[in-house]
Amino acid sequence: MELGLVGLGKMGGNMRQRIRNAGHTVVGFDHNQDISDAKDLADMVGKLTATGQPKVVWMMVPVQAIDPVVTELAELLSPGDIVIDGGNSRWTDDTRRAAQLAEKDIRFVDCGVSGGVWGLENGYALMCGGDKETVDVVMPIFEALKPEGEFGFVHAGKVGAGHFSKMVHNGIEYGIMQAYAEGYELLETADIVENVPEAFESWREGTVIRSWLLDLMVNALKEDTHLDKIRGYAEDSGEGRWTVEAAIDNAVPVPAIAAALFARFASRQEDSPAMKAIAAMRNQFGGHAVKGAESADPSYATPPTKH
Repeated sequence: MELGLVGLGKMGGNMRQRIRNAGHTVVGFDHNQDISDAKDLADMVGKLTATGQPKVVWMMVPVQAIDPVVTELAELLSPGDIVIDGGNSRWTDDTRRAAQLAEKDIRFVDCGVSGGVWGLENGYALMCGGDKETVDVVMPIFEALKPEGEFGFVHAGKVGAGHFSKMVHNGIEYGIMQAYAEGYELLETADIVENVPEAFESWREGTVIRSWLLDLMVNALKEDTHLDKIRGYAEDSGEGRWTVEAAIDNAVPVPAIAAALFARFASRQEDSPAMKAIAAMRNQFGGHAVKGAESADPSYATPPTKH
């Protein structure tokens, strides 16, 4: 099968190679011409010359670039062709983009992709949304990308279902990562476990908390036992926020995912204003000592007189 692939970054580049390894033709386009197979989108589409099949273009671009690429592809493709969005798009945008392309009789599939930099070797978990006929057309590409075996792919439902599934997947990921992180901090702090990395590694077999994320945590601890080389600062891709928003919209309680998201926000604060307020209140009602900042009122470090 023949495929145009837009975006050849960390995931897109490896996806191109995995699809090629399965015997398919991939024409990739990236603004970095050193890794691109085409000079622009028009050139990429023009190089898709296979007869007897629709042209298929898969996008792996940042969220802010998706709408411009969709608009350009709408002018370059023909009725019956297919556009796949494999980026981390918000599911609510999929219906709008599908409708935009449908005006030109171009079909649309949304596909959440998980696998990161390990996907080339291990395969990618794929969650797609769209009508069955269109999904069936591009199944050879999905088969090339997914892991070997019966798992790793789902046709989740109509347009938007793929990205919604991936969003929830990432929300769950937030919660699992936070639990491992909190357990790590407790083990490090308690001064009773002599070898924290070995404790984590022992959990990789025979326990109910074994997972690929645990394997990756072990790898990180082997490289940096006390994680001294990195700062405790964690960004979020947006999907954790969308998961919590969707939970609110549907009145579904997701306390673990919400707490994990808020913990990432806290990681970005040099000195939490909320915790300053808590320290100030404890000082006021109980005379509890506070740690004064250089610019703070020095009298703050002295418990107030009780009335």
